[in-house]
Amino acid sequence: ATERPRLGTFVLNTGFWNPALLAREVATTDALTGGRLELGLGTGYVRAEHDTAGLAFGSPGERVDHLRRTVEELERLLGDEEHLPRPVQRPGVPLLIGANGDRMLELTARHAAVAAFTGGRTVRGSATGQLAPLTAEELDERVARYRELAVGREEPAELNLLIQMVVVTEDRAAAVRPYLEYLPHLTPGQALELPIFLAGTLEQITAQVRAQRERYGFTYLTVLEPYMEAFAPVLRALRED
Repeated sequence: ATERPRLGTFVLNTGFWNPALLAREVATTDALTGGRLELGLGTGYVRAEHDTAGLAFGSPGERVDHLRRTVEELERLLGDEEHLPRPVQRPGVPLLIGANGDRMLELTARHAAVAAFTGGRTVRGSATGQLAPLTAEELDERVARYRELAVGREEPAELNLLIQMVVVTEDRAAAVRPYLEYLPHLTPGQALELPIFLAGTLEQITAQVRAQRERYGFTYLTVLEPYMEAFAPVLRALRED
């Protein structure tokens, strides 16, 4: 039905997967899409999901270790010419890893074609995976740390940001006001500067995206489904760059 759009997983919880079975599914999906799959992986951070599945929710370190083993096994299996089924893309399916902590950023720097930043950190003790958004300055530090760890890569990774909300409005202050109760540590001005929150007129939002591209190096944006329609004219404007 299509020829150009790529299919991505954003992101699979590797705690739910056996690496060998995942390799089979990845190769099959890549073949079915004509080599247009992008594999997004993460550690999983929602305890309730693991409880529902009847799976142990390991410590952060244990979950990172499992992701590392999964990535290394996928590279081994999908890079083996004798492994069946074989993916269409060679040397392998592009890997996106969602990361924030140092160990995850290191893993991303070593293995991923796309370094994905959610712009948030997990709230300690939350069973539902509640995230606290990173301020612009905190995201500066995380991106800078990734770049330090990625020194020496043969090919630089593309940097991705997950946009959590897009509000097209003439009144930016009013747009952010309903969310301030969930952000008690931020002033209204700081909330409007959150990289994951785009608010304003079409021209203002487009300027925000361009500024983030210049500041952080984000050239790949993921927009949540409820806001895709609002973001569409921004995308058209960016194509003129």
